[in-house]
Amino acid sequence: MKSDAVQLMNTQTPSDSETAASIEYHEALRVRFRNVRRHSTKICDLLNPEDCMIQSMPDASPIRWHLAHTTWFFETFVLKQIAGYRHHDDSFEYLFNSYYNTVGDQFPRSQRGLLSRPTLAEILSYREYVDDRILNAMSDSERFDHALLSVLELGLQHEQQHQELMFTDIKHAFWCNPLYPAMQPLELPTASVPEQRWIAVDDGIYQVGHSGGQFSFDNESPQHRVFVEPFELSNRLITNGEYQAFVDDGGYQESAHWLSLGWQHVCEQHWTAPIYWTWHDGQLCEFTLAGLKPFNPDLPVSHLSYFEADAYARWCGNRLATEYEWEIACERFREPACTPELRVSQGVVVHPTHDAAWEERDQSARSSACPSDFFGMFGSLWQWTSSSYCPYPGYRPPDGALGEYNGKFMCNQYVLRGSSCATSARHARLSYRNFFAPSARWQFSGIRLARS
Repeated sequence: MKSDAVQLMNTQTPSDSETAASIEYHEALRVRFRNVRRHSTKICDLLNPEDCMIQSMPDASPIRWHLAHTTWFFETFVLKQIAGYRHHDDSFEYLFNSYYNTVGDQFPRSQRGLLSRPTLAEILSYREYVDDRILNAMSDSERFDHALLSVLELGLQHEQQHQELMFTDIKHAFWCNPLYPAMQPLELPTASVPEQRWIAVDDGIYQVGHSGGQFSFDNESPQHRVFVEPFELSNRLITNGEYQAFVDDGGYQESAHWLSLGWQHVCEQHWTAPIYWTWHDGQLCEFTLAGLKPFNPDLPVSHLSYFEADAYARWCGNRLATEYEWEIACERFREPACTPELRVSQGVVVHPTHDAAWEERDQSARSSACPSDFFGMFGSLWQWTSSSYCPYPGYRPPDGALGEYNGKFMCNQYVLRGSSCATSARHARLSYRNFFAPSARWQFSGIRLARS
């Protein structure tokens, strides 16, 4: 299993001759393990125990399940590979396995909200049990070799994916509550809309995909060449106000804007606007993690399905970029200045803006640190592309249980690029391929237009 797991990711392997570097790598991972695990519980601290049990739809999971499943991952793929490890509770293998058929059967996903036991306190105790044993095992570099370190890194990236889901799942659950409770009872950020410009990119052959050297998921490789025709990409995200014009123009009543399957969802699900827009006391409002707030036309429009993003692009005479165009235009990754870890610790609501860097940098600093002409590529909203989620040329999923992580989902999904206001620190990168079903509306997803 260890060798299979290493295939799933690209990581920088410390040379055996560089002992000092290996020790530094080992210790850095220990620190990161503590920080990532702590962030999950800090998200939980924003909620009541009752909040952590609810499941609002089959695609979402209770907060307590996220806390347990991410722990199960470390126990199953790291600790159980170490001789002498004693399971915390054998029943957890069934309760908290998500979709790993190679490992065993799973409790039905749609029924996770029915589990009142184990309690939240017991799940937090389970986390402590596993964390203590991970950290103790890491003190022995011979037992905790590089193969296990690679699986540990994968587990941290996996937990960060679930941290974002914790925000989006509880937001959907709170939206279902007519009281519109707030996870973060704070004010929304103010918005300043950058002037829209189109950034031109020449035709040519470009390298795309992960170049190696640091962590990436297997679906980001192999790096390969693609040819693109000349295109232009918008420098910013579409705003609430711009999308409202589509709604007011009858966009949800005109089938010509929609893909056939998208129109079917509009009709069957009675879509009339983005999921979190609602009228309250005669005023248009948007539901946020800070509760129900007055509609702000200047903020980026969020929580759109692929179908809605595509329909809007058609309505205004443009299109969505392919994932290759997005990556080529972006050119390089920039870590947002305001990550969800900082937002939670500093009392800032997790909500998209046009550029996360604006919140902590003055104009001169932004000009020198962020020479890109784009706003909100990272740290605001995931951006739908027109690319189906499929394997890159030469891709082969690894053998074993961890080979189920990505490859088997390469069907009926679309790729999103960038990262969102809920994406954890050091989780995003230029080659990252997020993916969801085209009808998914509960993620922090938005629109960046392209044109030929």
